[in-house]
Amino acid sequence: MRSIGEMARDSGLGVSALRFYDRAGVLVPAWVDPVSGYRWYGPEQLDEARLLARLRRAGMPLADIRLVLAGWSGTDTGLVRQLLESHLRRLEQGLSDARGEFSALRALLDRRENLMTSTRTTTVRLSVAAPELAAALDAVRFAASADPELPMLGGVLFDIEPEELHVVATDRYRLAVARAGVTGHDGSAVRVIVPTPLTDAMRALLGGEGPVRLSIEGDRVTLDAGDRQVAGQCLDDGFPEYRRLLPLPGGHRAPVDVAAFRKALETGPVRAAEAGGADLSVLRVADDGTVTLCADGDESPDRVAVNRDFLLDALTAGARDHLVLELDSPTTPIAIRRPEEAATFSILMPVRLED
Repeated sequence: MRSIGEMARDSGLGVSALRFYDRAGVLVPAWVDPVSGYRWYGPEQLDEARLLARLRRAGMPLADIRLVLAGWSGTDTGLVRQLLESHLRRLEQGLSDARGEFSALRALLDRRENLMTSTRTTTVRLSVAAPELAAALDAVRFAASADPELPMLGGVLFDIEPEELHVVATDRYRLAVARAGVTGHDGSAVRVIVPTPLTDAMRALLGGEGPVRLSIEGDRVTLDAGDRQVAGQCLDDGFPEYRRLLPLPGGHRAPVDVAAFRKALETGPVRAAEAGGADLSVLRVADDGTVTLCADGDESPDRVAVNRDFLLDALTAGARDHLVLELDSPTTPIAIRRPEEAATFSILMPVRLED
């Protein structure tokens, strides 16, 4: 007999997925401990679980998966073959339809880009306090992407307005925003994406207390800090309109002691990672307003799952002894804020616990 954890490890299905398929009657454990409720699976169920994992990865609907599993061990496999071929045809038709839609979208993008200049001609110069810019970069750097397929996210957005600079980073699963005040900028608003290696080089010059000078000429950005300078090319534009990604106010605002909460995350319960996935911490706000970690088997409807490592990174970037977590629903991003600085925060996308 295999425990649910062993079955998850050997089959490629996560523990939460196995629970879901049990409740759906698709893959029911051979035995459930009547006292603890713990699930145990027979040796013959491993092949079924691996088959289920393959069908799941192929995107087959649950109703068809149920029929395939029911017919797999039978002597007449005609229905199984028909279901597989039917699903493959649906996938091929869906891919064909998607190609048509994407072709139309590319044409729209081409027309849109032809109306915009491909070369930046704006010249902007401004001053910003070195400690403010350093703190802003430290608050967002962890969220920058390292995905080579999305190079425009492999940097930090400098969103410059007459009196303030917002720096923003995102890898699609998390987003961080911080603000620094500026002086000496009387030009128009401008946005540039500074590659992360150049961002890191800038950060290395921000050890002093005085102001530094930031200049943008076309697609080149320069930081002068006293007698030291770093400069380089900006990335091509394409950074998302981050303000549209910010969560609306609402849900629970729960203050957390960062040291205690970090210890609870590092030593508390986690959901086992699915194949190649990250460990998840499952959170909910208790009746007294505190954030608690849900133990395995807690099926509270308001629980929110999040990548544990991402949450730990966000706590570090928050750089405060106390932070505020904003949690709403299982599908709403989690916000991590500094109590006294509304303009500096990060958000994390939640992770679905069930198919």
